[in-house]
Amino acid sequence: MTALNIYIADDDLEDRSFFIEALDDLPLTTAVTQFNNGVDLMDKLFSDDNLPHVIFLDLYMPIMDGFECLMDIRNFKKFKDIYVIAYSGIYREREVNQLKEDGANLFLKKSSSFKELKKLLLKSLQRVKSSNKNEVENGEFVILS
Repeated sequence: MTALNIYIADDDLEDRSFFIEALDDLPLTTAVTQFNNGVDLMDKLFSDDNLPHVIFLDLYMPIMDGFECLMDIRNFKKFKDIYVIAYSGIYREREVNQLKEDGANLFLKKSSSFKELKKLLLKSLQRVKSSNKNEVENGEFVILS
């Protein structure tokens, strides 16, 4: 089975470590590349033809936040097939609706519970593997629990 190529952009090293630990505990084969800001993520996307299957994009990062990254990603045809999951510890309906309009495939609310995070990641990645990236049904954009 081919590994699911995952990029994660989050300025919080502790959150990234927690996230990767949860990913490693899932029954999926993954290859993860980490970024601590949106600029480095975008540089990698433009410099590499081996694009990720999915990007987990923290919304609140310095230098270039997740909202800006999402807009850039969706403005280039080269990246149209990348599944983008925006995530944050904060859920604001207005922002989440904007993310959907701007082309995010899912919104994931960060969890401080390891068990809950694993559940959310598995649910998200199963959608990445099985869904049509361009069709997000109503009510299936937000994954809170």
